[in-house]
Amino acid sequence: MAVDNAEETESGVGSGAVAAEAAVRTYAVAPGVRLNVRSGPGTSYGIVRVLPENTRVPIFCQSPGTTVSGPYGTTNIWDNIDNGEYVSDAYVQTGSSGYVASRCG
Repeated sequence: MAVDNAEETESGVGSGAVAAEAAVRTYAVAPGVRLNVRSGPGTSYGIVRVLPENTRVPIFCQSPGTTVSGPYGTTNIWDNIDNGEYVSDAYVQTGSSGYVASRCG
């Protein structure tokens, strides 16, 4: 019985860590798109990498930037997907035409 309790405690800790990671939602990039990831919120920033097709991205925060037209409309919202990495929200299926995360700052 004590072993079961220890396992439950360990599971509880692990579940908490998974729950914390799950708090950051991921969103699908438009199908068939290899998306440029830029160093800032706009097309004037350099490309740091290219996402492969069928990728999902986290959105940690969002910033206004260059207006871009894509599969999900025309927008000036840029999604921060990692430290110093941004993609245009016009290529990310968020289900909204507005902000879905806090503003970067």
